Amino acid sequence: MPLCKILLTVLLLAAEASCQTSSGYFADWFERVDKTQAEQPHWITPLATTTPRLEEEFRYDILWQTNNEGVTTENYGGSKGLELIPSEKIEVILSIPPYLVHNNPKVRDGFGDFQFLTKFRLLSSNEEHGNYILTAFLGVSLPTGQFKNGARHAIITPTIAYGKGFGHFDEQGTFGIGFPTADTRLVGTTYTWNNAFQYRLFRKFWPETELNATFFQNGPNDGRKQLFVTPGLVVGRLHVAKRLGLTIGGGFQIAATQFHTTNHNGIFSLRLPF
Repeated sequence: MPLCKILLTVLLLAAEASCQTSSGYFADWFERVDKTQAEQPHWITPLATTTPRLEEEFRYDILWQTNNEGVTTENYGGSKGLELIPSEKIEVILSIPPYLVHNNPKVRDGFGDFQFLTKFRLLSSNEEHGNYILTAFLGVSLPTGQFKNGARHAIITPTIAYGKGFGHFDEQGTFGIGFPTADTRLVGTTYTWNNAFQYRLFRKFWPETELNATFFQNGPNDGRKQLFVTPGLVVGRLHVAKRLGLTIGGGFQIAATQFHTTNHNGIFSLRLPF
């Protein structure tokens, strides 16, 4: 049985058993989740841009990233994983370390870094009362990767995320700064600015275009910047059973700047919201 299915099954069984009790934190879990999500817009999560919305789901991505020598690295997991809403206005994301296949005999395959992210929703209003959201993130990446398949040191990334909807159209964006905990001049600081533009068709189809920009300070790419244009399509939320849903999506990243570390990158995303 795949790992994602095992984790999801255990989580749903535990939550359902807890909800059968008369009171308590776990008994009110889904009621708290529903209330939290009712207070925010009901857009879909973009492919590359982290949504400012609070989600409860299991997510698994696969990335195909082609470097400037034409060699494609396969990233299984995409640093995604379990997303939970433990209290109102707060979400916690626990990633599964991605497995990297380099298709290069000179580079060893292996697992990447473990990451976790906490979201705190500052402002929100659903489609009936303004259709906007503002959320603060704090992400941490730990240097747990095998065979240099990760960063040299832990990286802390504070981020501000925002979104605004206009009818069937919405824009979601993030701006974050990645601070290494040591050797800043060697590792470098990264500034990431992502924006996703989506339009809802036939209730379940969300065509989108994303602009994914990275600016480098210090490190080997000091002073450089790269920008990807990412057209894609996300379909969902499709009902599976009880609270369980299914959302799938795919896209293609195209470098729009002269400097780029990869190009013509494929993205596949599978989500199981509950």
